[in-house]
This record gives sequence, C-alpha cells and structure tokens, in this order.
Amino acid sequence: MSTPPAVGGDPGDSPDPNSTQSPESREGRKGPAAEAGPEVTAVARRHEPDLRSMTRINLRPIASPMPLGFFTVAIASAMTGCLQLGLLETADRRAVALCVLPAFALQLLVSILAFGARDVLAATLMGTFAGSWLAYSLVMGTGAPGALRVLGVFNLAFLCFGALMAAVARPKRALWFVLVASLPRWAATGLAGLTETAWLTRTAGALGLVVALVATYAAFALMLEDMRSEEVLPIGRSGPAHTAVEGDLAVQLRNLERQAGVRRTL
Repeated sequence: MSTPPAVGGDPGDSPDPNSTQSPESREGRKGPAAEAGPEVTAVARRHEPDLRSMTRINLRPIASPMPLGFFTVAIASAMTGCLQLGLLETADRRAVALCVLPAFALQLLVSILAFGARDVLAATLMGTFAGSWLAYSLVMGTGAPGALRVLGVFNLAFLCFGALMAAVARPKRALWFVLVASLPRWAATGLAGLTETAWLTRTAGALGLVVALVATYAAFALMLEDMRSEEVLPIGRSGPAHTAVEGDLAVQLRNLERQAGVRRTL
C-alpha cells in the first residue's frame, strides 16, 4: 500500500534522495518568482535590510600639504624669474632646469595628498603645476630646438587653464592670490617666447619674482595657522572655505556620502 503525500505538500519541495533528477535540474526550479521578471526582483530588493546603520566611513586626518606646495612654487618661480631677468646667464639654463626639476616631484606629492584630503581644487592646481615644472625642466635641460617658442605656446595654454581655475578658486584666497599673480606672468612668458622680445622676457622675470613673493606669503601664513590653530596672517577665506575651517565636525561630515571615494562613481 502506498502512502499518500501530506496535505498541502509539494513533492518538488523536498527532493526524494532516490530520485534520478539531476542537481542541476533541481536547482533550476526556482518557482514562479524567478520567471516573473524585474518587477519581482525590485520588490525583493525593497525588502533587503537597510545597511546604513552598519556602514562606517573612516577618515584619516593628514597634515596640510599646501605650505610645501606654495614654497615649491616660490622657489621655482624665483629661479626661472632670475634667468629671465638676466641675473643668470643664458648658459645657465641647464643648471636652472636641474634646480627646478625637484619641484615636479614635490608638487606631485602635494597633489596626491590633496586628493586624499578631499580638496580637488588644490589637488588639480598642484598636479598641473607639477607637470609644468617637469615640462620646463625637460625642454630647457635638454636644449631642444625651438625651446622658447614651444614654451611660449605652453605658457599661453597654461594661461587659459589658470583663468578657469581662478574663476572657481576665489573662496580659497591663498590659491586664488597665487593664481591671479601667475596669470600675467604666464601671459608675458608666452608672448616673450613667441616674439623673442627682450622687454617681455624681463617683464616675465619680474612677474615671476612677484609670484614667488605671493606664494611665500601664502605658505608662511598657512604654516602659522597650522601651528597656532588660528589665523595669524590674513588669508581672506570666504564661503565654503571659511566654513570648512571655522565649522565644527558636523560641518566637515556634511554630505560625506556624496563625496568621491564614498559614492559609487566619480
């Protein structure tokens, strides 16, 4: 006598160990929900547990790399400015290029640290500065033909980049002042390279020393601020840059879930 199945039972729910049905066919029987399409999948996802309460975002505080970046700009600008002013001989170009070459490595380091500090504006500016010092060092150090004309075009292209950066960097006044001082220098250097006009070259050299002074002030002011945990020399932050320095921890963590490195895509 055969035993009838339990009421309400489904033979497919508990596979018979003596059955000849393969494991693949048993696994393939997902029921009607698997064939219902994306609607059932969406409903299932809505019933997934909320993982926000179990999520932790770790922030690693770092020392500000900006004084190093500004001091590097100051030293490299002073070296190139002295060459353009004629304080250094034309034969000294290769030596100047070798002195400027470490600026590439230093500002690249500043750019990487600024990306880690979630400051895309500073990271982009310092990374681009690093590339410009590398290009200058390679062109002047190798004595490539047409070096001045090529660097003239390069500086005019850099002028366009700097103007775009200055348009958005005003709340970060230290960056903004360095950019504003650099714009006429890039313009004069570019035109001097294309026209090979002596007075434009000297003007570019003088403007290079102005950039060096502004960058030195910005670096020194930021160092004092970091050491004393308060603004000593005026920098003139405004807007979000001022709030980021003067605000509490809640301000620093605002919209953290939407920042790069936390959100899924850039």
